[in-house]
Amino acid sequence: MKHILFAIALTFASIVQARITDPGAPKTESFADGAQFGAAGAYERVSGVARGELDPVDIRNRVIANLSRAPKNARGMVEYEVDWFMLRPVDPSKANGRIIYDVTNRGRKFFHHWIMDGNAGNDPKTLQDAGNAMFLRMGYTIVWSGWDPDAPRAGNGMAMKSPVVPNVVRVIRDELVAATRGPLPQSFRLSYEAASVDRGQARLTVRRKEKDARETIPAEGWEYVNSREIRLLPPHKLAVGSLYEFHYPAKDPKVLGIGFAAARDLVSHLRAASTAKYALATGISQSGRYLRDFVHQGFNQDENGRKVFDGVLSHIAGIGGVFLNEEFGQPARTNTQHEDHTYPENAFPLSAARQTDPVSGRVGALLREDGFDPLWMDVNTSTEYWQKGASLLHTDPLGRVDVALPANARAYLVAGTQHAGRVGLRADFGPCANPRNPHNPAPALRALLVALDAWVSNGTPPPASRVPTLGAKTLIETAKTGFPALPDTAVAAIHNEIAIFGEWVNPKEMPSPYRPMVSAVDADGNEVAGIRLPDIAVPLGTYTGWNLYKRPFTEGELCDRDGSFISFEKTEAGRAAKKDPRPSVEKRYGTHAEYVLKVTEAATQLVAERLLLQEDADAYVKAAQARRW
Repeated sequence: MKHILFAIALTFASIVQARITDPGAPKTESFADGAQFGAAGAYERVSGVARGELDPVDIRNRVIANLSRAPKNARGMVEYEVDWFMLRPVDPSKANGRIIYDVTNRGRKFFHHWIMDGNAGNDPKTLQDAGNAMFLRMGYTIVWSGWDPDAPRAGNGMAMKSPVVPNVVRVIRDELVAATRGPLPQSFRLSYEAASVDRGQARLTVRRKEKDARETIPAEGWEYVNSREIRLLPPHKLAVGSLYEFHYPAKDPKVLGIGFAAARDLVSHLRAASTAKYALATGISQSGRYLRDFVHQGFNQDENGRKVFDGVLSHIAGIGGVFLNEEFGQPARTNTQHEDHTYPENAFPLSAARQTDPVSGRVGALLREDGFDPLWMDVNTSTEYWQKGASLLHTDPLGRVDVALPANARAYLVAGTQHAGRVGLRADFGPCANPRNPHNPAPALRALLVALDAWVSNGTPPPASRVPTLGAKTLIETAKTGFPALPDTAVAAIHNEIAIFGEWVNPKEMPSPYRPMVSAVDADGNEVAGIRLPDIAVPLGTYTGWNLYKRPFTEGELCDRDGSFISFEKTEAGRAAKKDPRPSVEKRYGTHAEYVLKVTEAATQLVAERLLLQEDADAYVKAAQARRW
């Protein structure tokens, strides 16, 4: 144990130039009770709190909002602290020389659950937490760290400490919504501490739907619980799904952009002081949007002029960034058709391809073309085409022509999947009108991550982009999908428009020229383009990336980022009784053996295209053999 701690301390001490000044006291523990993961052997958990500092004069740090105004130490540096955690082979000689840095999402570790199909939870320590352990068996070192100082620390959440800019007070806006993304609250927590609890300096409004007019709730209709919390007073009651908007004088903004620099320097340190030859980054949802901004804002070059990440896989980010590197930023926001619609997220440039913005006239691309761009993959599900403008990754902003991506970028749609698709989901309703989509995209993510590694390490190009296109007539307007009329099914006819609204505190939405589109569907309502994993290519129902809210929620609005699953009837008699236009399971497959054969053929084809790994193909066939209807 002592030699491990000493080695870690030495690692950090030897690279103090890169701005991690103190690793703290790293803690090392056995992972999964010493289980052996193939040739990589046993793994260990290593964690700590690192201290770092940034030079506000360095050109690579000047992009950080308010860094120059933050308190400084005697050397003129701005200090911070960051939580970090890693899983690595106990025997360094068995590591494969690659780091996977998985960006935390609101303090949570996702990689073991969302990509390796392990147990959900934020403290991976058991064999079950490792799921299929695919990337452990391959010898990767997996690293997480905090980047958001306000990320929840409960349940082993990972965060960081960023300095506060003193003597700043400014009126800001919080959008507060009841029960759409969590339980019904008794009060609303504010993003920042109120500089005054004088209700006369604040304003609260409510509207039922995003496009509705705002109604003012008088000062006697609400109160401050404390400087970070408000609640309604009788006769006013929280309306589930309604949008409450609160303007108030806020204080103590943190220098949130340090969250980019902290990850940059931590990964750079690990690379410089270890045998890791390559570093890959993965980010899911908010974390994927983080990576888009990380690269575009120049953080993929460290203070010593070295590339940080060689390859990046950004999953379910759409065209968005994260509302982080701004004064009074709110990185937990996520723009959808109903919620957070007028917060900064979707801003030009949208695509890895160089384009001209029809709003500002600017010319630009997500990638910087400065020699420090990573090899890049945008992976999205059906939901991001409906809610996150994902089609604009590969068309011009007006949605008129397909756009070729640069040679160092790819885009993929995982068809028939909802935003938060992962292992273990059920087709339950939640707040939605239709049963939600349980499809798991992880097998595609695993294959693409392996392909990204090969692209980085030996130059083997990954599979070509797999997305719906205008040229193939598989990318169409929302209203023209031709989705079948299915019994007892609410059908979406709206998408999230890419809003143009000026500044975010008092947004004034204007007509937007941006034109996001969605994938065409077949007669069953399943998408015809993208990576069609076996459960979509050989379906037992219709899988969509959209759903609609039901009562008492805001009926008719898109149900957050959920999809729908509408199963086929098992028999023709059942289909006729329900008046379902889709053929029944018995009609389309005949026998169980024929169904298994079709699954096998679909899986084999995906393996040949490097969009599915053989062990996942075998798992699909095994599941099909076990499935009965």
